[in-house]
Amino acid sequence: QVQLVESGGGLVQAGASLRLSCATSGPTVSSDVMGWFRQGPGKEREFVARIRWGDGASYYADSVKGRFTISRDRAKNTVYLQMNNLTPEDTGIYYCAAGHCLATYPGNYNAWGQGTRVTVSS
Repeated sequence: QVQLVESGGGLVQAGASLRLSCATSGPTVSSDVMGWFRQGPGKEREFVARIRWGDGASYYADSVKGRFTISRDRAKNTVYLQMNNLTPEDTGIYYCAAGHCLATYPGNYNAWGQGTRVTVSS
């Protein structure tokens, strides 16, 4: 089972940037796709972005397209989420997840990190 550890969350003002990291224990063996999800206060967990380990192909939710960038460093077994021009609507706990198929539904991912909190003030 792949182990995932997120970091990089924090409290920022609207318009600021943050970069989240997700360190993994062995993704090339246990997963093909890495995703970022978030869960805002009182909301369900929602898809943010995903990336395929092999070729780096990425896909984004419409709400973050053009502001967020997902990337991976295969040598470091780490996935990143660069978040620019943050808004209060981006507030939530951000989770990385590992899976085997190109999906946006949380149930298609079989390993999860503990989450990192992002708070954006107006």
